[in-house]
Amino acid sequence: MKKIKVSLLTKVVIAIAAGVLFGQFLPGGIARIFVTFNSLFGNVLSFSIPLIILGLVTPAIGDLGKGAGKLLLITALIAYGSTVFSGFFTFLSGSAIFPHILPTHTELTAMENPEDFMLTPYFTVNMPPLMDVMTALLLSFTIGLGLSNIAGTTLRDSFTDFKEIIIKLIGVVIIPLLPLHIFGIFLNMTVSGQVMSIITMFLKVIIVIFVLHVLLLLIQFTIAGAIAGKNPLRLLKNMLPAYATALGTQSSAATIPVTLAQAIKNGVRENIAIFTVPLCATIHLAGSTMKIVACAMAIMIMAGEPVTFSNFSGFIMMLGITMVAAPGVPGGAIMAALGILQSMLGFNETLQALMIALYIAMDSFGTACNVTGDGAIAVVVDKIAGKNTP
Repeated sequence: MKKIKVSLLTKVVIAIAAGVLFGQFLPGGIARIFVTFNSLFGNVLSFSIPLIILGLVTPAIGDLGKGAGKLLLITALIAYGSTVFSGFFTFLSGSAIFPHILPTHTELTAMENPEDFMLTPYFTVNMPPLMDVMTALLLSFTIGLGLSNIAGTTLRDSFTDFKEIIIKLIGVVIIPLLPLHIFGIFLNMTVSGQVMSIITMFLKVIIVIFVLHVLLLLIQFTIAGAIAGKNPLRLLKNMLPAYATALGTQSSAATIPVTLAQAIKNGVRENIAIFTVPLCATIHLAGSTMKIVACAMAIMIMAGEPVTFSNFSGFIMMLGITMVAAPGVPGGAIMAALGILQSMLGFNETLQALMIALYIAMDSFGTACNVTGDGAIAVVVDKIAGKNTP
């Protein structure tokens, strides 16, 4: 009997639907079993993410040769430009829309963090990573650029072997367990009911953000398609499995394996994809920036605070840099942004709590936008690298 092969996209869709369905009637005691699995799997991901970055980015930079430094700079500038463009695109769109659909001078009270009301695991196992994400990224840059400029092969061969270990970890452990992890996330959200209640309160804002992030992806892939001479809609369609995976995991870094596979399917050379995708998962957070800018604008309008280009322009430029500290952790972007929300936009504890609640309630949509846009950047970088890069 021929074995039916189910795609990852189908598994993710089934996992999301099953999580919402079973969350309607499954007893809390049973649901906590899946929450416990999610806690363990999440800790495995947190431990693995720096290793994935180190294992994939380092040999990728090393294999690019002496032009690696230039390509690294180009990729970083494109990612930052995309993130900042997203911020200004959101500000201009929000300025035209929000004043007409949102009430002003609303009495805003401190909102509870929805995660406080979600089910907790039966037990947790602490799995601290060997290094944080920024350390792994900087170490990858340092060693990779060094490998690209020396004649020796011993260290290069070691990182090539390490890459194979990481690929095994991704293929044998992470990818097969992702649908179960996604099921547990949506099951917990449905059982708790807290996240959906917050989404309902800000439904207008969420609809605007969703439309804007679809428009942003169309812009990104139109530009990528024009540069590479490819059909932008086909490029975007091929990235949908990464979009769906990120929707469930809420983590750009955890979606790296899927994003990588789909970028290669879009015709990006493997060594370029292995270089750009993990890098962009760390530094390209256009979707998260869109959410933070839109939510900040909406909250300030409802609180009766002035929303001006002068105070948001500096905020957006700084936010693009701050987002680098956010990858790999669901909700990490808003935590990294709290400092500049307070210092540059004057958010007090009440408004910060509201931002956290609103952001976490729709965290997965911004993450999905982030990783899908990574595919567009990979196409552009592959074209820029040209035939001189094998």
